[in-house]
Amino acid sequence: MQDPITVIAEIGVNHNGDIELAKECISAAAKSGANIVKFQTFISNKLVTKNAQKAGYQKIDSEVDESQLEMLEKFELSANDHYVLKDYAENLGLEFLSSAFDIESLEFLETLNPKRIKIPSGELNNYIFLREVGRLNKPTILSTGMSTIDEVCEAIKTLKENGLSKKNLTILQCNTQYPTPPKDVNLAAMQMMQHKFNVKVGLSDHTIGMAVAIAAASLGATLIEKHLTLNKQLPGPDHKASLEPQEFKDMVENIRIVEDALGTPNKIVSNSESKNRLIARKSIVALKDIKKGELFSEENLTVKRPGNGISPMNWQSLIGKKSNKDYFADELIDI
Repeated sequence: MQDPITVIAEIGVNHNGDIELAKECISAAAKSGANIVKFQTFISNKLVTKNAQKAGYQKIDSEVDESQLEMLEKFELSANDHYVLKDYAENLGLEFLSSAFDIESLEFLETLNPKRIKIPSGELNNYIFLREVGRLNKPTILSTGMSTIDEVCEAIKTLKENGLSKKNLTILQCNTQYPTPPKDVNLAAMQMMQHKFNVKVGLSDHTIGMAVAIAAASLGATLIEKHLTLNKQLPGPDHKASLEPQEFKDMVENIRIVEDALGTPNKIVSNSESKNRLIARKSIVALKDIKKGELFSEENLTVKRPGNGISPMNWQSLIGKKSNKDYFADELIDI
């Protein structure tokens, strides 16, 4: 049986730049049963140029005329915000994690002594960023949205060449469209990468609802990341592709059910069903009265419940033998 699936509640920028809203999101994540709460750490003018355009999905729920830089500046967390949110999360029993989008942000996050590093999909082809992550050689999560398998290979090669041990790597299948159409999720790619790279895999899920996350749990995901919002109607680019608190809680509960259901590779009689074997299985019984010395045959034997007598699988070995005593119809044969 594999280790419990790690569930990340991705707050991302769903705090809308409001530290109190961020705390409410953390509280909701803790109540949902998530293991980790995750934010995004960036210095806006180091992440995008002043003329960079917003993605299509970002334009829908944000000011039409603002640039990507202007949008991101509203979501940028200060150093003090990080300290406050980390303490708040840990006091609620959650691991604090944040994705860095530039080297300076990565270096800052390291001062918080995080347990792991999250590489967002947009940095998968950022050589100088990957080089710095590799040098840290700590548990690392690599999201693979917008990438080909060759690009994933190159990213892993860069990380390993710069010091990252393969045992510290988890790869997430990801599609960066918000929301992702289910037909574009490609969970089969998650399984393929597990076999190809022999590393832990998981899913960063941007679909509507929880069905895909639950399916990933059944297909070998060791980590599932899903956006959490307090209200899908809040302004901002990611809210509509997120789960509200009760939905997130339901997702976690269903993931845990799937974990329990996966069991082991062995086909066994479970404790819960063992008592049913004698009731639901059958034994060889007398079809009619049988005299001592009479030969057992297809005409005087049958099979009926309960299953505490001779198994019907011994039918052939019993046919033609002499009865050791008198049997009444329906009596278990006990020769």
